[in-house]
Amino acid sequence: MALSRLDRCLVLLLRAVSRLILALFGLAARLSAAFGGCAGGPLSVEPPTEPLLLEPGVRLARLIRRREVKSVDVVQAYIDRIQAVNPVINALVKDRFDAALQEALQVDCMLSEGQEDEKTLQEKFPFLGVPMTVKEAFSLHGMPNSSGLLSRRNIISSTDAVVVSRLKQAGAIPLGVTNCSELCMWYESSNNLYGRTRNPYNTQRIVGGSSGGEGCILGAAGSVIGIGADIGGSIRMPAFFNGIFGHKPTTGVVPNDGQFPNAAGPQAEFQCTGPMCRYAEDLDPLLRVMAGTGINKLKLDQEVQLENIKFYSMEHDGGSVFVSPVDQELLDTQRRVVDYLQTDLGVEVQSVEIKKMRYSFQIWSAMMNSKDANGQAARAFTDLMADHGKEVWPMWELLKWPLGLSVHTIPAIGLAVIESFTTRNESGNEKMRSMAQNLRLELSNLLGSDGVLLYPSHPRVAPKHNLPLGVPFDFAYTGIFNILGLPVTQCPLGLGKEGLPLGIQLVAGHYNDHLTLAVARYLEKAFGGWAVPGKS
Repeated sequence: MALSRLDRCLVLLLRAVSRLILALFGLAARLSAAFGGCAGGPLSVEPPTEPLLLEPGVRLARLIRRREVKSVDVVQAYIDRIQAVNPVINALVKDRFDAALQEALQVDCMLSEGQEDEKTLQEKFPFLGVPMTVKEAFSLHGMPNSSGLLSRRNIISSTDAVVVSRLKQAGAIPLGVTNCSELCMWYESSNNLYGRTRNPYNTQRIVGGSSGGEGCILGAAGSVIGIGADIGGSIRMPAFFNGIFGHKPTTGVVPNDGQFPNAAGPQAEFQCTGPMCRYAEDLDPLLRVMAGTGINKLKLDQEVQLENIKFYSMEHDGGSVFVSPVDQELLDTQRRVVDYLQTDLGVEVQSVEIKKMRYSFQIWSAMMNSKDANGQAARAFTDLMADHGKEVWPMWELLKWPLGLSVHTIPAIGLAVIESFTTRNESGNEKMRSMAQNLRLELSNLLGSDGVLLYPSHPRVAPKHNLPLGVPFDFAYTGIFNILGLPVTQCPLGLGKEGLPLGIQLVAGHYNDHLTLAVARYLEKAFGGWAVPGKS
């Protein structure tokens, strides 16, 4: 779909504006680095030594149900691990350790009474006695719910988000809440309330966002299962950077209720809540619990024959003017996956070039600023920044920030500035919305009910702190699939030459989540899945 001369001029104008903002961001990055941008200390966390920390959630639940281990011992092991690693990575921002130990003791007491058999317990409580963590943007009773916004520092949740409640009912025991980016709209988890979260494999690197604290605590073996949310890659980027699994379900399967900020208007169609975990076998049961009756829309009970899947591979977006090129190491990793699939399964992985993917950022931006079927527009980001307080003026905040007078982070301010420009380009936005519909149809036809697309998770492995300020649109590699509503599983593929996690996105057609989950389990066995941090 070719762009008109006017649209090309508008794209070039937006690019010029973005370059100006990037220059300011670059200055901000240098100032931040000069004044304590990256904390000293160890470069990675120590590897875990407690065997209980190396078991998947479903296996821990089985051991607990069979009374082979006590829930209180499992919970205590994870508390000890968090207390050892959190001073290094700053992932868990508020704990509920005492309450968690009491809940674990109640589980052990219930099991000691022996009133129900193991099968009944498994059906009722698939994660009985298993510790979990929760992104701070979700309501968890008694825990803060600020999403990193300084003006919400005194907000304490009095209820549980729907998915939190469902996992608690399934027997999981929350240990606390994890850090995110300010208002969950940036891919480095750092804010003025809780500070910066650091990568467990290299503390000089980012953890991603907005579910960065969640990805980090999981990658550091401080948790085994967790909850994230994703509107532009907020599950998949942290999963990639921290070497774990994350799944963005087909849109509309898992409820988003109980988060701040609440997605409204068209953004409600793009936001997805999903599971994050260290082991692929936990993805399916987590998704079942989180989806509730919504799971009936999927085919998770359908057996998957991997050799019957039609595999496609696309190595990059085609050369967007806004997005960084994909690093060679990630290209080589994707090619190794292709070679393995072809050799081990005897399938042919077809290389595809989907030209509209080149406009992923523009499509995402236009759709985020559109209206839904009822004519409702998304809430402006500046309104979210104000959170029913004093009106926020982005350019004024940008001028205040270098002087330390703004209460907001530079990524939030920059996003507000960019939003003010993109919303004015209605002609270009309408063109991109039309392109989004065509791209959705094209990918749906390509993948059908038996196709899986291999696609990069990000143009580079976990960047150094502040680097995203200079390449703010690189999230487009994940964000485009929120717009398309497709299910995507982020799959780790071991560590690269710098000791940082590698990975890939597995994409399927609508309501075919079972395909990407099956391929993720297969690739975990082939490439090792989550790698223990801190090993030389």
